[in-house]
Amino acid sequence: MQGNLTALSITIFVILTVVLIGFLAGRDKSVRSSVEEWSVGGRRFGGLLVWFLVGADLYTAYTFLGLTSTAYSAGSLAFFAIPYSVLAFFISYFFLPKLWKVANHHKLTTLADYARERFDSKLLSALIAIVGVLMLIPYICLQLSGIQDTLQVAGTGFINVKVVVITSFLLVALYTFFSGIKGPTYTAIIKDVLVWAIMLFMVVSLPIIHFGGWNPMVDQIVKEAPQLLTIPNSGPKGIPWFITASLVSSLALFMWAHAATGIFTAKSGDALRKNAMFLPLYNIVLILVVFLGFIAFLVLPKGTDPRFALLSLIQTSYGGVAQGLAYSTIALASLIPCSIMAIGASNLFANNIYRDLINPQVKASRLTMITRGMVFVVIGLALLFGLVFPSALVSLQLLGVSGMVQIFPAIVISLFWKNQTREATIIGLLAGLAVTFTVYATGTSFGIYEGFWGIAANFLTVLVLNPFFVKRAQASSTPVKDYLFNQPAEEAHPERRGA
Repeated sequence: MQGNLTALSITIFVILTVVLIGFLAGRDKSVRSSVEEWSVGGRRFGGLLVWFLVGADLYTAYTFLGLTSTAYSAGSLAFFAIPYSVLAFFISYFFLPKLWKVANHHKLTTLADYARERFDSKLLSALIAIVGVLMLIPYICLQLSGIQDTLQVAGTGFINVKVVVITSFLLVALYTFFSGIKGPTYTAIIKDVLVWAIMLFMVVSLPIIHFGGWNPMVDQIVKEAPQLLTIPNSGPKGIPWFITASLVSSLALFMWAHAATGIFTAKSGDALRKNAMFLPLYNIVLILVVFLGFIAFLVLPKGTDPRFALLSLIQTSYGGVAQGLAYSTIALASLIPCSIMAIGASNLFANNIYRDLINPQVKASRLTMITRGMVFVVIGLALLFGLVFPSALVSLQLLGVSGMVQIFPAIVISLFWKNQTREATIIGLLAGLAVTFTVYATGTSFGIYEGFWGIAANFLTVLVLNPFFVKRAQASSTPVKDYLFNQPAEEAHPERRGA
């Protein structure tokens, strides 16, 4: 289908405007003065900025395109995104403020930094960093895929899509290198406002355009496609998959490097508690986006590629201006998370692989430049990977969730378990990864989400092996461990002072 020149023009204009704002956000040289300033903004962001930033890096183009695609092809299985995010925010209320407090006190900028200091183990730190970087590359590729699909629908017949995509991501790499986390933070405000406005506009207008309203639409779904409204009782993706996928994804959500980057920008633990309470508001949008997949199933010609379900629905339903605003929203939901992900991956590589393993004596100024420069490497690898292996991206990202959840015991459990040992934690992490990849490679998940088997093996390994090393753990200590478990009560809970 031929693209729309008006829609394409609006999309490109919005993208270039937002990229320019990203550059302007970094005009103060202080944002490039250190790794802490560049990657986590000096930990000075208030609750509202953190809300926009975390919302921007968790609710990506893949969220909207992927949910619509899943709803179009698999019906109500797409709703698994709702309980998983609610669970994730509920769990985060209890551990993120504590993690933030440790990171703030000890000037840590990655989860791998925390693991190194908590367990006095560069090996564990490097393992977490390697897992984090490897799992993020396909995720960044999916952002590439999102903007590529958007421009392909909007610009067919007008532009060379691959050239424009490569140019777009090069501009994002440049403004990320220049502005650090401040670039995507301020542009995230634009992206999130557009997401709310455009998605709500679509879920109100599309049922009216095609069915005369929501009630007639639901009646038609019940009549013509009732299978969309139920979850299978059995099969490779039935109710057991739905439950375990929701649980594993909720545990993994804040283990991603880009999510941790957003969390460490906060200026207080209270800002994170407020985020845990208010971030679920995004689920209003997610629930409605699933119904866009149902609408696409009823409206689009049979045989439409599910990958293009939302984009094709937009093209079929609206004129050029509305198309352009919708496409630009999806494009920003690709580009801005890509920037945050690149910061997270670059920080992991520079701090926890290069500094910890290759050059421990590196100067702070050089480390800052290496961290910033890695943005081009990370985004370049993602571009290359996405262009060479486009069909493998979604499955690899789903595998990435199963991989990232394996660091949960090393990060979250260790915040509360004083005698957790590094030996049991390392072996548990390796066992969880081995089981996950074995289940995935052999296809023997038995209708359970692959990562569930891995995290079960991980937890079991830690519980069984920990007693064999616990005496050594009790005899040794680290500043982070002392800070977590040996503080006076008034330091651990300053809010209780004067009570």
